[in-house]
Amino acid sequence: MTTSLVLVVGSGRSGTSTFSGILQRLGYLVPSPEVPADDTNPRGFAESQWVVDFHTRLLASAQVQTTDARPSAWAETARVSGAQVERELRGFLKRQFAESDHVLIKDPRMLWFFPLWRRTAADLGVDVRSVVMLRDPAAVVASKSHNYGSFQGDVGRAAGWLNTMLYTERATRPEQRAFIRYDDLLADWTQTVASAGERLALDPITHANAGMIRAADAFVDGSLSRSVASWSDVDLPDDLLAQIEDAWSLLDRLADKDTAPEGLSEQLDAARARYIRYYAHAEAVAESSVKAAVRAAQARRSGGLRALARRIPNRYRRRVPDSLKRRIRSLVE
Repeated sequence: MTTSLVLVVGSGRSGTSTFSGILQRLGYLVPSPEVPADDTNPRGFAESQWVVDFHTRLLASAQVQTTDARPSAWAETARVSGAQVERELRGFLKRQFAESDHVLIKDPRMLWFFPLWRRTAADLGVDVRSVVMLRDPAAVVASKSHNYGSFQGDVGRAAGWLNTMLYTERATRPEQRAFIRYDDLLADWTQTVASAGERLALDPITHANAGMIRAADAFVDGSLSRSVASWSDVDLPDDLLAQIEDAWSLLDRLADKDTAPEGLSEQLDAARARYIRYYAHAEAVAESSVKAAVRAAQARRSGGLRALARRIPNRYRRRVPDSLKRRIRSLVE
């Protein structure tokens, strides 16, 4: 039996937890400790806390959001995925494969770091299989708004879906992969998972015993709703909506066949290039607002430093080296 590393990704609220929870019950190791269940996902996330903390730290270092809409964010996450980080990940994976031949990693943040995971797995001689969950983007945005609050607006979430899913499709091309519709998983999980297991040669699924299958069946929540949301309550720019609908129709086709239909990769590349141009234009339009926000932040910081400086007696101010004074001025100007 060969080793395998299954990476489960997709935009948050796309069914990644359901699919991963099924594979966990069919024999895949989810590294412990796991992220505890909460009100947004009462049956659990099937996520390793180490992995979530690892990705969260890297995203913070890169100053990138989980559903960042900026095409440039991909270069920022690549910048923080250097040799030291790779060594850290290699040590983590070694510990997991010492425990099991088949490891499952699921975290929506992972889509930013596919090259890092691929390089590390290759160094260990481990085959990578990717599972990308697909759900109607209108349903994804509605579910995020309901569960995650208003820290990010619906337009930003919709643009983030487009950016992350188009790049995820591109990033997973080098390895064996399967695109799975969330609705298909809920309608008949046994057929959907068996098909993915055959396509990706996932031995634990093939060798799962009756007890494992019963446990997976009990885990799947039949009351979960299918994707019925629409964009009627979201005020999206027409051009952005058109691009999202086009990308969704292209990605949805990937769930129908083992290999991408002829010409589909080129169409997805064109959709990604179109979004990059669109976002660049949006940034140019919003340039005045961005600069005003930067000036306001600098003014607040400058005001705080000046207030602090007024509280320092003159006899101490004279002792501050001129080089340090110049450095402080450069920070507030």
